[in-house]
Amino acid sequence: MPDQIASPPQPVISVTIDAPAAVAPVSGTTPVPSVPSSGAPSTEVTAAATPMPGPPPKRAFPAPSDIPTQEGPRGVRFDFNDGCRVSLEPASQPWSVRLSDIDTGNILFETSLLSGRVQSSKRYFVHFRIEIGQKGSDQVFVHEYSAAGRDVLVQLPVGTLGDTLGWFPYAVKFKELHNCKLTVAMAEWLIPLFRDAYPDITFVNHEQVKPESFYATYNIGLFFDDKDNLLQPCDFRLVGLHRTAGYILGVDPTEAPPRLVYAGDARPIPEKYVCIAAQSTTQAKYWNNPTGWREIVEFLKRSGYRVICIDQKSTHGHGIIWNHIPYGAEDQTGDRPLQERARWLKHADFFIGLSSGLSWLAWAAGTPTVMISGFTHPLNEFHTPYRIANFHTCNSCWNDPAHRFDHKDFLWCPRHKNTDRQFECTRLITVEQIKTAIRRIPGFAEGAPAAPTV
Repeated sequence: MPDQIASPPQPVISVTIDAPAAVAPVSGTTPVPSVPSSGAPSTEVTAAATPMPGPPPKRAFPAPSDIPTQEGPRGVRFDFNDGCRVSLEPASQPWSVRLSDIDTGNILFETSLLSGRVQSSKRYFVHFRIEIGQKGSDQVFVHEYSAAGRDVLVQLPVGTLGDTLGWFPYAVKFKELHNCKLTVAMAEWLIPLFRDAYPDITFVNHEQVKPESFYATYNIGLFFDDKDNLLQPCDFRLVGLHRTAGYILGVDPTEAPPRLVYAGDARPIPEKYVCIAAQSTTQAKYWNNPTGWREIVEFLKRSGYRVICIDQKSTHGHGIIWNHIPYGAEDQTGDRPLQERARWLKHADFFIGLSSGLSWLAWAAGTPTVMISGFTHPLNEFHTPYRIANFHTCNSCWNDPAHRFDHKDFLWCPRHKNTDRQFECTRLITVEQIKTAIRRIPGFAEGAPAAPTV
């Protein structure tokens, strides 16, 4: 048993005790003293709560099964879906429950109860050990987490391209580390980009998830308001958008691009070309230099490249602010399959984009990527030697926990909104800074014959 001083303080673990038949269910929570134990934190014990009227709030991820999926002796049930969960049948003698972290040696929680449930507050990967006993009996049940050969679900939110490309490789690492049977839930439109490249992984959309099938489930996301680190062991803003998945899953956080499925292997055009993507979901992500894109397109065309814009939309914005396809670029925008976008990127000499999904797709395709971003710190995205930021200006507000990103505010600029410094993080990134990065890309030949007019 570890020394109490060495045991870190742990957040509350919820325990639900089935109410006696003669007592009406109580709504809400009633704190009671914890069962004395060495190194155990305080606990919160609640009677079964009366359901609140109205539909339940919409979850970002499919919910786990109501009942733990794994069977133990004497009616004990357990699993690791949405944390470590233990369910105990009514008994004449109290059950004792202890949850430990095998890797750290810490006892996380101990309690006793006649019946009910225990669920850990931490929902990310912990190498749990469950010990269950009963008064007057030998130890009833011990289980050490082992996903080998078992079904595990990793759930990714829908609606984002870059996040999924950054997070998915960590699910693959988890499978390889634990030798589990992995299912990944993601947006339906993204599945064709991966499925044939990973035949040993099951891909489903959120509606196809069968929660009763899994030994363990882990949800990957950007948990902005998780101040107690219950959903992630460390704030994603401090470790990087993609690497947070490594910490949540307990695997090596070193980045690695995923394998992709392409729409054929032939070059889309015979000439040398560069792909660009100038659009994004919020104005802070744009390169807000007013003449930047036009000058860069001219520079690339004078250097012998065709310049292909592969954004989904040729025009995007909100209210009175609208951003248009860069002047002089060839228009390949539109709702195209991602495998087709990946094919264009695979054969491009390089790609120029923002902190957005198509930059992550270029990275996954192995294409040299010039990424322009001021509102994120470079640690936020994958490493590229052609990362563009100007540290002489305000920068990195996205990675500052003091500023909560507002997805609904297209003009979000938390430090300088409605001042003459708004969006200076990219407005003051100069054309010359971009050219300098481009000139360092192997194979770039400035002054080559001009690209043909198309």
